[in-house]
Amino acid sequence: MHGDVHDPDLNRLSITVGEVRTSPDLRIATVYVMPLGGEHREEAIAALARNKGELKHQIAKATKLKFTPDLRFVIDETFDQMDETRRLFSDETVRRDVEHDEDD
Repeated sequence: MHGDVHDPDLNRLSITVGEVRTSPDLRIATVYVMPLGGEHREEAIAALARNKGELKHQIAKATKLKFTPDLRFVIDETFDQMDETRRLFSDETVRRDVEHDEDD
């Protein structure tokens, strides 16, 4: 959603939602987010938490759920893990080992 929440601090951030995991009863939704470029993480989490009520309202309007889940925002660490994986695969020693294993 772009501009649907009326918080200038939140609207100036570009935030990617990588994943949402819900509890089995759908009452809690853990939202994994990452601000563009990985900067301002704490600010993004604080802004999302501050606007949780308005975000829940937007979700309620867009879904047919009996209850709108409580939203919990956390930083999506998979972006950092992907960067580390790319770095490892670009390492000459690792690349040589992987290529050697493929020859077997």
